[in-house]
Amino acid sequence: MNKGMGETQKFRMPVDAPESAAEIIELVYQSLKAKGHDPIMQIVGYLISGDPTYITSYNNARSLIRRLERDEILEEFVRFYLEKHDEGK
Repeated sequence: MNKGMGETQKFRMPVDAPESAAEIIELVYQSLKAKGHDPIMQIVGYLISGDPTYITSYNNARSLIRRLERDEILEEFVRFYLEKHDEGK
């Protein structure tokens, strides 16, 4: 029998794993772009349907975006938009 098969294994996130919603959204956006997808349409599709297959698994983007609630993502988009819009005044 293999040594350690019955032992609990510890999973560690990579040190450079994105933590904030903004970092995750940026990584997902870049991953979708790199695979030739329209990132805006794919993210909108995911937000409307909740279907994670709208997001590529490239660069672990699908797993990362699922760490966020869809309302958190929308909140980040609205915050970003309004802050940028307010800067222009």
